[in-house]
Formats: sequence, C-alpha cells, structure tokens
Amino acid sequence: MTTITPHAKQCTLINVFTVSPERQQELIDTLVAATEQVIRALPGFISANIHKSVDGVRVTNYAQWENATALQAMLGNPEANAHIEKCRALAEHVDFHLYTVEHCSVATNVAG
Repeated sequence: MTTITPHAKQCTLINVFTVSPERQQELIDTLVAATEQVIRALPGFISANIHKSVDGVRVTNYAQWENATALQAMLGNPEANAHIEKCRALAEHVDFHLYTVEHCSVATNVAG
C-alpha cells in the first residue's frame, strides 16, 4: 500500500509518459501487466500507482521502492526490462526521475 511520508527512507520513482490518446490505454495496460506479473514480486518493491491524464496524452507511474538499489536491480531484471521497453515504444516521451518526499499536507475539513 502506498504511504506518503516526508523524509522516509524509501525512494519514489515518478515516470511521466507522453503518449498519443489512442495509445494511452494500451500503455496503462502494459504498465499494469508489468507491475502485476513481474515487478510486484521483486525485492524492495513497495507500491505502484498508475494515473492517466484526462486529456489523454499522459500516463504517470508513481512507484515506491525500499531504496535506489532495489530500483536499479529491477531495471536490470530481463523480464521487467521487456515490459519497460514495450512502454518506451508506446510512449512518445518518457520523463523518469527519483524523488524524496519533502512535505505532505491533508485537508482538515474532510468528513469520513
């Protein structure tokens, strides 16, 4: 489960894919398949959240890993890499960066 906590030890990968609208769902399906079939079983994986833009031209993967070493190991995994290459082929551009969480804020007036 995704937990967003400032200054935690895990690393956050945010991948923003630019894609043509007709390929957006295929990219989402490919990311979900990669996560469910391969990545979620790899050491150090914590969570992944796939987001699609309402304008149809972006897909964002917000993923958490125990540390950057675990993430690098996933990138070297042949099965994961096959899925990643398919994602790159579907996308027009990929913006891939590691982040740390520096601040979180939640609404105080939300019921429930």
